[in-house]
Amino acid sequence: MSMEQEYKLETSDQGVFPGMRTTTHEIATPVSWDDNEIFIRKAFIDDPLKGCELLFKQYYQPLCSHVVRFVYSREIAEDIVGDLFYLLLEKQLYLQITSSYRAYLFAAARNRSLKHLHKEFGRVHDTRDLESLSGENGMPSPQQILLYDELFKKIERTIQSLAPRNQTVFLMNRFEGKKYQQIATELNISVKAVEAHISKALHVLRKAVRDEITVVLVVLLFQELR
Repeated sequence: MSMEQEYKLETSDQGVFPGMRTTTHEIATPVSWDDNEIFIRKAFIDDPLKGCELLFKQYYQPLCSHVVRFVYSREIAEDIVGDLFYLLLEKQLYLQITSSYRAYLFAAARNRSLKHLHKEFGRVHDTRDLESLSGENGMPSPQQILLYDELFKKIERTIQSLAPRNQTVFLMNRFEGKKYQQIATELNISVKAVEAHISKALHVLRKAVRDEITVVLVVLLFQELR
């Protein structure tokens, strides 16, 4: 199954993947405890493993779709979300959740995506300051919502700006998870050409978004210190 099929991604003149244009909505969903939320909370009380399984079943795919907008890699998105659920159970983080599970999970996924972006595209490669962020357990501020939405749009615009072949190779590798040799065979180009396309795309992304990432980090850390 391809990345597009698995996460319902589409390409059109509205953007690289307009089917996933719900960043602000996902982040800004109000805290509310519906019947399903209450049912899961009761499951955690009776059996934490069962509660985690219910959350995983309901939110794994939506979270992967959310994260992949930022990291532009199916494999990395799945790793981030998988680690999130693992730590939720292993460190009993579910006991600390005072917001809705949905709000917590999307905020946590967003912050972990930022950590990854900071490591890959940021000016420095030390994200220890991010470990102190407590925003994962509460709703983001309007300023945070705006900054993350702008970051997502900047990434999307940058991908759109790539030359057609460069964009195709990059998305085949990062979204569809295809190996360099497979891409080379399908496009009838050399592996070295594939490597060059990936390297160029990452260079363009790094140059385009590293300042945006720095701004988001500064705002998040400043709000934590207020």
